[in-house]
Parts: sequence; structure tokens; C-alpha cells
Amino acid sequence: MTDDVRDVSEETGPVPVAEGPPPLPIPVDLEAYYLSNQDAFHEFALAILKTNDLAEETVHRAFREIKRQWDSLLLEPDLAEQAWTIMRRTVLDEVLGTFRESLPFMGSGIGLYPAMCKLSSRQFDVVVLKAIGKYDTKHIAWYMGLTPGTVTHHWRKAQERLAPIHRRATRLIYRRDTT
Repeated sequence: MTDDVRDVSEETGPVPVAEGPPPLPIPVDLEAYYLSNQDAFHEFALAILKTNDLAEETVHRAFREIKRQWDSLLLEPDLAEQAWTIMRRTVLDEVLGTFRESLPFMGSGIGLYPAMCKLSSRQFDVVVLKAIGKYDTKHIAWYMGLTPGTVTHHWRKAQERLAPIHRRATRLIYRRDTT
């Protein structure tokens, strides 16, 4: 039965191992934090993102960010809350990015979706969270790591950029109603 199995290394020689810098060591306390929270983070991401692969990748991105900020997070009185904030922002970033990528393929009839794709990333995120997600300015500011005034600024600028499309759309509705 094992006669069929061939050792590839005998035919082609040893398989080369990629040379490169060794991975950075992970602090023991970060590794413990990862091991104790990874399941909860994964369940959260899976509930929102709906696919296991996307959830896993998003959790890994969040933990890379946590690792990058680990030393400053250790100084925070609420490490767990700060880590969850990073996780939520990473998941939200994934949701918004996925939505933005799918937007050009959605039909709006008035050109709204292509116009939304031309907004800056912050304007886009604010519009989606406020108009579609129905979040208030305070929550959007918290999610995006901005002040409420900055969120209001991006909302106003996005409205200005989308106003010509909105005016065109409401003109069509007004004309239909008067005929």
C-alpha cells in the first residue's frame, strides 16, 4: 500500500525554505490575551460578516493592529474595551469596504451609487453609517475615531457632493406627481 507513495525530495532534491527575517516575537501577555479572546472576537466578526473566511481574516487584522498598539494599550485602564474598539472598527471597516466594492454593481436609476463611490472614504463611511445604518453622529464619531464635529463636516460635504443627484431625483418625482 505504501509502494505508491513517492518521496518527492528524492526526485527533485530538498525543497528550499524561503529565507527572510524571523517573525517578530509576540509578548507572552499578548499571546495570552489573543488565546483568551480569539473565540469571542471570531463569533462577533462571523455574526456580522457571515462568512468564516472573512471573519478569520478580519480577526487576524484586528489582532495585528492590537499587536502594533500593545505597549500603549497596556497603559490604558480599560485594555479590554480598547481592544474591542479595535475589533469593532476592523469589522466595520470590512463591512464598509465590501459594501463600497459592490456599490457600482447595484442599480440606482439616478446615478446615486456611482456618485457615492466618488466620495472620500470618510464621507462615504459617514453617509453609509448615517443614512443606511441610521447611526447618530456620536456613535459614528466613536466608531470612526473622530470628533462629532468632524463627522458633521464629512456629512455636510457628502451632502453637497450628492446634492445635484438628489435634486435631479426629486425633480423627477415632483414632475410625476403633478401630471
